[in-house]
Amino acid sequence: MRLAIVLTEGFADWECALLMATARAELGVDLIVASPDGTVVTSMGGLHITPHLPAEALAPADFDGVVLCGGGIWETAAAPDLTNTLRAFHAEGRVVAGVCGATLALAATGILDENDHTGNSAASLSAVAGYRGQGRYRDQPQAVRSGRLVTAAGTAPVSFAAEVFRALGLGSEALDAYLARYAGEHERA
Repeated sequence: MRLAIVLTEGFADWECALLMATARAELGVDLIVASPDGTVVTSMGGLHITPHLPAEALAPADFDGVVLCGGGIWETAAAPDLTNTLRAFHAEGRVVAGVCGATLALAATGILDENDHTGNSAASLSAVAGYRGQGRYRDQPQAVRSGRLVTAAGTAPVSFAAEVFRALGLGSEALDAYLARYAGEHERA
């Protein structure tokens, strides 16, 4: 199994960290990190990442899925345009996932128009030119999986990881129990 993770300048460290660590260390998934133009990116927390390849070079034939990590860049004119790449992954039946601000990139592709999804807010997605998925938006704190499409707010990294794994066919009771340990702090005492 091979999964591409797209990180951008100022990416939100926590949003894909559990997903990446669990995929690689616990599930044996081959992770490839990509960034726009293949440039070194720095996270919100100051972590410098040297990607394996440019995000524009990602091809569905080489991966089981692509995950876009959130961050402030997605709300700016500096956001990379990965429309063709994301549409190609979706058309090939690969997993396509976005968390936090990265759901804005998914909204711009039209993919969300026909699939249940969530994000940071309905209003933020509605501000995306051409987005017509308002009727499929789910206002909930957990990630939403619609087939092989996964979306989440930036506050849902655990359910985001779980739904990406389920979309990849890697879900199991053991994995659910493992991920529940990370979400345990949100249970009522």
